[in-house]
Amino acid sequence: MTPSTNERPTVLVVDDTPANLSLLASLLKDQYRIKVANNGAKALDLAAAAPPDLVLLDIMMPEMDGYEVCRRLKAAEATQHVPVIFLTAKTEIEDEELGFSVGAVDFIHKPISPPIVLARVRTQLQVKAWHDFLQDQNAWLKKEVERRLSEVNRLQESSIMVMVSLAEFRDECTGNHIRRTQEYVRVLAEQLAGAPKYAAQLTVPHIELIAKSAPLHDIGKIAIPDNILLKPGKLTPEEFEIMKTHAQRGYEMLRTAGNHMGERGDFLEMAMEIARCHHEKWDGSGYPNRLAGESIPLSARLMAVADVFDALLTVRPYKTAMTREQAVTIIQQGNGAHFDPQVVEAFMATQDELQRIAEMWVDA
Repeated sequence: MTPSTNERPTVLVVDDTPANLSLLASLLKDQYRIKVANNGAKALDLAAAAPPDLVLLDIMMPEMDGYEVCRRLKAAEATQHVPVIFLTAKTEIEDEELGFSVGAVDFIHKPISPPIVLARVRTQLQVKAWHDFLQDQNAWLKKEVERRLSEVNRLQESSIMVMVSLAEFRDECTGNHIRRTQEYVRVLAEQLAGAPKYAAQLTVPHIELIAKSAPLHDIGKIAIPDNILLKPGKLTPEEFEIMKTHAQRGYEMLRTAGNHMGERGDFLEMAMEIARCHHEKWDGSGYPNRLAGESIPLSARLMAVADVFDALLTVRPYKTAMTREQAVTIIQQGNGAHFDPQVVEAFMATQDELQRIAEMWVDA
Protein backbone atom coordinates (compact mmCIF):
# COMPACT_ATOMS: atom_id res chain seq x y z
CA MET A 1 0.00 0.00 0.00
CA THR A 2 1.43 3.35 -1.06
CA PRO A 3 1.41 5.94 1.76
CA SER A 4 -0.52 9.14 1.20
CA THR A 5 1.39 12.24 0.20
CA ASN A 6 1.12 13.77 3.67
CA GLU A 7 2.47 10.61 5.32
CA ARG A 8 5.56 10.43 3.13
CA PRO A 9 8.90 11.79 4.31
CA THR A 10 9.93 15.01 2.61
CA VAL A 11 13.18 15.13 0.65
CA LEU A 12 14.66 18.46 -0.37
CA VAL A 13 16.83 18.15 -3.50
CA VAL A 14 19.32 20.98 -4.11
CA ASP A 15 21.27 21.21 -7.38
CA ASP A 16 21.98 24.06 -9.79
CA THR A 17 21.62 21.76 -12.82
CA PRO A 18 17.98 21.38 -13.97
CA ALA A 19 18.62 17.94 -15.45
CA ASN A 20 19.89 16.64 -12.11
CA LEU A 21 16.87 18.05 -10.29
CA SER A 22 14.55 16.42 -12.80
CA LEU A 23 16.32 13.08 -12.58
CA LEU A 24 16.31 12.91 -8.79
CA ALA A 25 12.72 14.14 -8.51
CA SER A 26 11.59 11.48 -10.98
CA LEU A 27 13.51 8.79 -9.12
CA LEU A 28 12.16 9.64 -5.66
CA LYS A 29 8.64 10.99 -6.28
CA ASP A 30 6.81 7.65 -5.92
CA GLN A 31 8.03 7.13 -2.36
CA TYR A 32 8.66 10.64 -1.01
CA ARG A 33 7.38 14.19 -1.09
CA ILE A 34 9.90 16.12 -3.17
CA LYS A 35 10.92 19.75 -2.91
CA VAL A 36 13.57 21.20 -5.21
CA ALA A 37 15.88 24.21 -5.08
CA ASN A 38 18.37 25.31 -7.73
CA ASN A 39 20.59 27.35 -5.40
CA GLY A 40 21.70 27.49 -1.78
CA ALA A 41 19.67 30.54 -0.74
CA LYS A 42 16.41 29.04 -1.97
CA ALA A 43 17.23 25.75 -0.25
CA LEU A 44 17.73 27.52 3.08
CA ASP A 45 14.44 29.41 2.68
CA LEU A 46 12.52 26.20 1.94
CA ALA A 47 14.14 24.36 4.85
CA ALA A 48 13.44 27.19 7.28
CA ALA A 49 9.79 27.42 6.21
CA ALA A 50 9.16 23.67 6.59
CA PRO A 51 12.11 21.51 7.68
CA PRO A 52 12.42 18.45 5.40
CA ASP A 53 13.25 14.95 6.60
CA LEU A 54 16.32 14.71 4.38
CA VAL A 55 18.41 16.98 2.13
CA LEU A 56 20.19 15.81 -1.04
CA LEU A 57 22.69 18.58 -1.57
CA ASP A 58 24.99 19.31 -4.48
CA ILE A 59 28.39 20.65 -3.45
CA MET A 60 29.52 22.63 -6.48
CA MET A 61 27.04 25.50 -6.87
CA PRO A 62 27.62 29.20 -7.66
CA GLU A 63 27.42 31.92 -5.00
CA MET A 64 26.87 29.53 -2.08
CA ASP A 65 28.36 26.05 -2.30
CA GLY A 66 26.94 22.96 -0.60
CA TYR A 67 29.42 23.09 2.27
CA GLU A 68 28.15 26.52 3.32
CA VAL A 69 24.52 25.48 2.90
CA CYS A 70 25.17 22.50 5.17
CA ARG A 71 26.89 24.68 7.77
CA ARG A 72 23.88 26.98 7.91
CA LEU A 73 21.41 24.11 8.12
CA LYS A 74 23.32 22.68 11.06
CA ALA A 75 23.55 26.07 12.74
CA ALA A 76 19.76 26.60 12.70
CA GLU A 77 17.79 25.00 15.54
CA ALA A 78 14.93 23.95 13.26
CA THR A 79 17.17 22.05 10.82
CA GLN A 80 20.19 20.98 12.84
CA HIS A 81 18.98 17.37 13.04
CA VAL A 82 17.99 17.05 9.37
CA PRO A 83 20.37 14.58 7.66
CA VAL A 84 22.29 15.90 4.67
CA ILE A 85 23.64 13.66 1.91
CA PHE A 86 26.10 15.36 -0.43
CA LEU A 87 25.85 14.84 -4.19
CA THR A 88 29.21 15.38 -5.80
CA ALA A 89 31.55 14.52 -8.61
CA LYS A 90 34.48 15.08 -6.24
CA THR A 91 36.26 11.93 -5.18
CA GLU A 92 39.17 13.24 -3.12
CA ILE A 93 39.41 12.13 0.53
CA GLU A 94 39.86 15.75 1.62
CA ASP A 95 36.49 16.67 0.07
CA GLU A 96 34.71 13.95 2.02
CA GLU A 97 36.52 14.89 5.23
CA LEU A 98 35.35 18.48 4.82
CA GLY A 99 31.80 17.34 4.09
CA PHE A 100 31.59 15.19 7.21
CA SER A 101 33.16 17.97 9.28
CA VAL A 102 30.36 20.41 8.33
CA GLY A 103 27.66 17.89 9.22
CA ALA A 104 26.93 15.58 6.28
CA VAL A 105 25.91 11.99 7.02
CA ASP A 106 26.81 10.44 3.65
CA PHE A 107 28.05 11.03 0.09
CA ILE A 108 26.59 9.95 -3.25
CA HIS A 109 29.01 10.31 -6.13
CA LYS A 110 28.01 11.47 -9.59
CA PRO A 111 27.05 10.15 -12.03
CA ILE A 112 24.43 8.78 -9.68
CA SER A 113 23.31 5.16 -9.51
CA PRO A 114 19.53 4.98 -8.87
CA PRO A 115 19.72 1.88 -6.63
CA ILE A 116 22.44 3.49 -4.52
CA VAL A 117 20.44 6.73 -4.24
CA LEU A 118 17.29 4.86 -3.16
CA ALA A 119 19.18 2.68 -0.68
CA ARG A 120 21.05 5.53 0.99
CA VAL A 121 18.01 7.80 1.12
CA ARG A 122 15.98 4.97 2.67
CA THR A 123 18.71 4.20 5.25
CA GLN A 124 19.13 7.80 6.37
CA LEU A 125 15.39 8.34 6.61
CA GLN A 126 15.11 5.25 8.81
CA VAL A 127 17.83 6.64 11.05
CA LYS A 128 16.02 9.99 11.13
CA ALA A 129 12.73 8.27 12.01
CA TRP A 130 14.37 6.51 14.94
CA HIS A 131 16.02 9.74 16.07
CA ASP A 132 12.66 11.53 15.97
CA PHE A 133 11.04 8.66 17.87
CA LEU A 134 13.69 8.85 20.59
CA GLN A 135 13.32 12.63 20.76
CA ASP A 136 9.57 12.24 21.21
CA GLN A 137 10.13 9.59 23.86
CA ASN A 138 12.61 11.82 25.67
CA ALA A 139 10.14 14.71 25.59
CA TRP A 140 7.41 12.43 26.95
CA LEU A 141 9.70 11.10 29.66
CA LYS A 142 10.71 14.62 30.64
CA LYS A 143 7.07 15.64 31.00
CA GLU A 144 6.34 12.47 32.95
CA VAL A 145 9.26 13.09 35.32
CA GLU A 146 8.12 16.68 35.81
CA ARG A 147 4.60 15.46 36.55
CA ARG A 148 5.85 12.92 39.07
CA LEU A 149 8.11 15.50 40.68
CA SER A 150 5.16 17.84 40.92
CA GLU A 151 3.21 15.14 42.72
CA VAL A 152 6.13 14.51 45.07
CA ASN A 153 6.46 18.24 45.73
CA ARG A 154 2.76 18.52 46.52
CA LEU A 155 3.03 15.56 48.89
CA GLN A 156 6.08 17.16 50.46
CA GLU A 157 4.24 20.45 50.87
CA SER A 158 1.33 18.63 52.50
CA SER A 159 3.68 16.81 54.87
CA ILE A 160 5.33 20.10 55.79
CA MET A 161 1.99 21.67 56.56
CA VAL A 162 0.99 18.73 58.76
CA MET A 163 4.22 19.00 60.76
CA VAL A 164 3.96 22.78 61.01
CA SER A 165 0.33 22.52 62.11
CA LEU A 166 1.32 20.09 64.85
CA ALA A 167 3.94 22.51 66.09
CA GLU A 168 1.50 25.42 65.98
CA PHE A 169 -1.15 23.41 67.78
CA ARG A 170 1.14 22.76 70.75
CA ASP A 171 3.16 25.98 70.80
CA GLU A 172 2.18 29.31 72.26
CA CYS A 173 2.86 30.93 68.89
CA THR A 174 0.29 31.49 66.19
CA GLY A 175 0.62 30.40 62.59
CA ASN A 176 1.44 33.99 61.75
CA HIS A 177 4.73 33.62 63.62
CA ILE A 178 5.61 30.83 61.19
CA ARG A 179 4.68 32.96 58.18
CA ARG A 180 6.45 36.08 59.42
CA THR A 181 9.70 34.33 60.26
CA GLN A 182 9.64 32.51 56.93
CA GLU A 183 9.36 35.79 55.06
CA TYR A 184 11.90 37.52 57.33
CA VAL A 185 14.40 34.77 56.49
CA ARG A 186 13.72 35.15 52.79
CA VAL A 187 14.22 38.94 52.88
CA LEU A 188 17.42 38.67 54.95
CA ALA A 189 18.85 36.03 52.61
CA GLU A 190 18.03 38.07 49.51
CA GLN A 191 19.75 41.10 51.04
CA LEU A 192 22.79 39.07 52.10
CA ALA A 193 23.05 37.60 48.59
CA GLY A 194 24.22 41.02 47.46
CA ALA A 195 27.43 40.60 49.48
CA PRO A 196 30.28 39.17 47.38
CA LYS A 197 31.03 36.61 50.08
CA TYR A 198 27.60 35.01 49.77
CA ALA A 199 26.64 35.68 46.15
CA ALA A 200 27.59 32.18 44.96
CA GLN A 201 25.93 30.42 47.91
CA LEU A 202 22.70 32.37 48.16
CA THR A 203 21.30 31.64 44.74
CA VAL A 204 17.57 32.02 44.10
CA PRO A 205 16.92 28.24 44.46
CA HIS A 206 19.00 28.09 47.66
CA ILE A 207 17.15 31.03 49.19
CA GLU A 208 13.85 29.38 48.31
CA LEU A 209 15.04 26.17 49.97
CA ILE A 210 15.94 28.04 53.17
CA ALA A 211 12.56 29.82 53.23
CA LYS A 212 10.71 26.57 52.51
CA SER A 213 12.49 24.81 55.40
CA ALA A 214 12.22 27.67 57.90
CA PRO A 215 8.68 26.84 59.17
CA LEU A 216 10.06 23.64 60.73
CA HIS A 217 12.56 25.44 62.94
CA ASP A 218 10.60 24.75 66.15
CA ILE A 219 9.15 21.35 65.23
CA GLY A 220 10.97 19.91 68.26
CA LYS A 221 8.64 21.77 70.62
CA ILE A 222 6.13 18.98 69.99
CA ALA A 223 8.23 16.94 72.44
CA ILE A 224 8.21 19.55 75.21
CA PRO A 225 5.69 18.98 78.06
CA ASP A 226 2.77 21.44 78.21
CA ASN A 227 3.60 22.57 81.73
CA ILE A 228 6.91 23.89 80.39
CA LEU A 229 5.98 24.89 76.85
CA LEU A 230 2.90 26.88 77.95
CA LYS A 231 4.08 28.04 81.35
CA PRO A 232 2.81 31.65 81.91
CA GLY A 233 5.92 32.70 83.76
CA LYS A 234 9.68 32.42 83.84
CA LEU A 235 11.07 28.92 83.52
CA THR A 236 13.20 27.46 86.28
CA PRO A 237 16.77 26.49 85.32
CA GLU A 238 15.70 22.86 85.18
CA GLU A 239 12.69 23.66 83.02
CA PHE A 240 14.79 25.80 80.69
CA GLU A 241 17.21 22.91 80.19
CA ILE A 242 14.27 20.78 79.08
CA MET A 243 13.00 23.56 76.80
CA LYS A 244 16.42 23.80 75.19
CA THR A 245 16.21 20.18 74.09
CA HIS A 246 13.63 21.14 71.43
CA ALA A 247 16.43 22.06 69.00
CA GLN A 248 18.09 18.64 69.11
CA ARG A 249 14.73 16.86 69.23
CA GLY A 250 13.53 18.72 66.15
CA TYR A 251 16.67 17.65 64.32
CA GLU A 252 16.13 14.03 65.36
CA MET A 253 12.45 14.06 64.34
CA LEU A 254 13.32 15.31 60.87
CA ARG A 255 16.21 12.85 60.55
CA THR A 256 13.89 10.00 61.50
CA ALA A 257 11.33 11.17 58.95
CA GLY A 258 14.04 11.18 56.29
CA ASN A 259 15.21 7.71 57.26
CA HIS A 260 11.68 6.37 56.91
CA MET A 261 11.39 7.92 53.45
CA GLY A 262 14.73 6.38 52.47
CA GLU A 263 16.15 9.70 51.31
CA ARG A 264 16.26 13.06 53.05
CA GLY A 265 17.01 15.28 50.08
CA ASP A 266 18.01 18.95 50.17
CA PHE A 267 14.80 20.11 51.84
CA LEU A 268 15.01 17.88 54.91
CA GLU A 269 18.77 18.42 55.21
CA MET A 270 18.14 22.17 55.31
CA ALA A 271 15.25 21.82 57.78
CA MET A 272 17.42 19.63 60.03
CA GLU A 273 20.25 22.16 60.22
CA ILE A 274 17.85 25.05 60.89
CA ALA A 275 15.98 23.12 63.60
CA ARG A 276 19.21 22.04 65.32
CA CYS A 277 21.25 25.22 65.04
CA HIS A 278 18.92 28.24 65.16
CA HIS A 279 19.65 28.75 68.88
CA GLU A 280 23.43 28.66 68.42
CA LYS A 281 25.10 32.04 68.99
CA TRP A 282 27.87 33.74 67.08
CA ASP A 283 30.09 33.87 70.18
CA GLY A 284 29.65 30.16 70.94
CA SER A 285 27.37 30.54 73.97
CA GLY A 286 24.25 29.05 72.35
CA TYR A 287 22.83 25.54 72.29
CA PRO A 288 22.73 22.58 71.75
CA ASN A 289 26.37 22.30 70.53
CA ARG A 290 27.91 25.67 71.40
CA LEU A 291 28.88 26.27 67.78
CA ALA A 292 30.49 29.62 67.02
CA GLY A 293 30.92 31.95 64.07
CA GLU A 294 30.72 30.45 60.62
CA SER A 295 30.63 26.90 61.99
CA ILE A 296 26.94 27.70 62.50
CA PRO A 297 25.13 27.02 59.19
CA LEU A 298 24.17 30.20 57.37
CA SER A 299 20.51 29.14 57.26
CA ALA A 300 20.47 28.93 61.08
CA ARG A 301 22.21 32.30 61.46
CA LEU A 302 19.48 33.87 59.33
CA MET A 303 16.79 32.04 61.28
CA ALA A 304 18.25 33.21 64.61
CA VAL A 305 17.72 36.89 63.77
CA ALA A 306 14.27 36.31 62.26
CA ASP A 307 13.08 34.17 65.19
CA VAL A 308 14.33 36.47 67.97
CA PHE A 309 13.06 39.61 66.23
CA ASP A 310 9.57 38.16 65.88
CA ALA A 311 9.56 36.82 69.45
CA LEU A 312 10.44 40.26 70.78
CA LEU A 313 7.57 41.88 68.88
CA THR A 314 4.86 39.43 69.93
CA VAL A 315 2.92 38.60 73.08
CA ARG A 316 3.73 35.28 74.73
CA PRO A 317 2.19 33.70 77.83
CA TYR A 318 5.24 34.78 79.81
CA LYS A 319 5.79 38.29 78.36
CA THR A 320 4.33 41.33 76.69
CA ALA A 321 5.31 42.58 73.24
CA MET A 322 8.13 45.07 72.81
CA THR A 323 7.97 48.06 70.52
CA ARG A 324 9.64 47.80 67.16
CA GLU A 325 12.35 50.24 68.28
CA GLN A 326 13.10 48.16 71.38
CA ALA A 327 13.30 44.97 69.33
CA VAL A 328 15.68 46.56 66.79
CA THR A 329 17.88 47.82 69.62
CA ILE A 330 18.16 44.34 71.12
CA ILE A 331 19.12 42.84 67.77
CA GLN A 332 21.80 45.51 67.40
CA GLN A 333 23.07 44.82 70.91
CA GLY A 334 23.44 41.15 69.95
CA ASN A 335 25.61 42.01 66.93
CA GLY A 336 28.78 39.92 67.10
CA ALA A 337 27.66 38.13 70.26
CA HIS A 338 24.30 36.45 69.61
CA PHE A 339 24.10 37.21 65.91
CA ASP A 340 26.26 37.10 62.77
CA PRO A 341 27.32 40.73 62.12
CA GLN A 342 26.60 40.44 58.39
CA VAL A 343 23.10 39.14 59.05
CA VAL A 344 22.51 42.04 61.43
CA GLU A 345 23.73 44.39 58.70
CA ALA A 346 21.19 42.83 56.32
CA PHE A 347 18.55 43.16 59.03
CA MET A 348 19.19 46.89 59.42
CA ALA A 349 19.14 47.42 55.64
CA THR A 350 15.72 45.79 55.23
CA GLN A 351 13.70 47.44 57.99
CA ASP A 352 11.00 48.74 55.66
CA GLU A 353 10.42 45.31 54.13
CA LEU A 354 10.41 43.59 57.53
CA GLN A 355 7.87 46.11 58.79
CA ARG A 356 5.66 45.40 55.79
CA ILE A 357 5.75 41.68 56.54
CA ALA A 358 4.95 42.28 60.21
CA GLU A 359 1.92 44.36 59.26
CA MET A 360 0.74 41.87 56.65
CA TRP A 361 0.81 38.90 59.05
CA VAL A 362 -0.21 40.62 62.27
CA ASP A 363 -1.65 38.39 64.99
CA ALA A 364 -5.39 38.60 65.47
